[in-house]
Amino acid sequence: MVVLDLRRLRFLREFEERGTLGAVASALGYSPSAVSQQLTVLEKEVGAPLLEKAGRGVRLTDAGRLLAQHARVLLTAAEAATADLAALSGEVRGTVRAGGVQSATRHLLVPSLSRMAAEHPLVRMEVSELELEQALPGLRLGSVDLVISDEYDGHPRPRPAGMRFAPLLSEKLLVVLPAAHRRAASGAPVSLADLRDEVWVSSDPTTGHHAMIVGTCRSIGGYEPDVRHHSNDADVQLALVRHAAAVALLPLLNLPAPDPALAYRRVAEADLGRRLFTVTRDAPLSPALAAFLTVVTDQAASRTSDR
Repeated sequence: MVVLDLRRLRFLREFEERGTLGAVASALGYSPSAVSQQLTVLEKEVGAPLLEKAGRGVRLTDAGRLLAQHARVLLTAAEAATADLAALSGEVRGTVRAGGVQSATRHLLVPSLSRMAAEHPLVRMEVSELELEQALPGLRLGSVDLVISDEYDGHPRPRPAGMRFAPLLSEKLLVVLPAAHRRAASGAPVSLADLRDEVWVSSDPTTGHHAMIVGTCRSIGGYEPDVRHHSNDADVQLALVRHAAAVALLPLLNLPAPDPALAYRRVAEADLGRRLFTVTRDAPLSPALAAFLTVVTDQAASRTSDR
């Protein structure tokens, strides 16, 4: 009878998801040789080759792909069993690994940590700044438990199978201009078409925020924006508006209290918005993760009521 080791099955699932031994090693904190050794032991346990040479690397054999599919089911079942046992004990303990886009991490995840520490001191919290695409492999495999992601009007995010998406917060997008800008004087909404000749700042070109700015300027303004500056840090974007006379398009959560150097204006042509949502695996929640989701949801509600 074959006895399967869940830890080694996780190595196989990680390889199926990430594609290289180096990526698996980086994700799990092992050396590539240690990952290779664990998979070699798994091959001996099942009595079939799981990896084969492919150029300079390796890939899954037919047996490897088959076992990886079963590993996905077994690991999901083990996670559900762990969650059920934790709920049965009545204690809220364990580790929650959460991440999110920069604004959500700063204004929702981080402020939630103090309440978690006070109400659930046995829960270990780990928080990182993560984009959804960056976090999906970890979410699928269990190394990340919760991600707060975003999507902009006209730019929906994909909804991969096996994930649970829940709305968290909706907010407006505002044009951010230098206070001395000619379009800021009246206080009226600003037409994107009138910003054709401006220098823009956005998040990294791989992000939804960058895609939103480019797509919105094309569809509403009728032009290709001159996006010269990039930063995923909203404070850096605002500094570029102040000191480099750039123009930004940011959600309310990113905007500080009134700043005499900045002007916030609605978009004249459309009511643009952004939605934040939580993403978890479509599986039973551990008591620790359920508790943290409650705290984060309350934090988001308090941000909404403050506006």
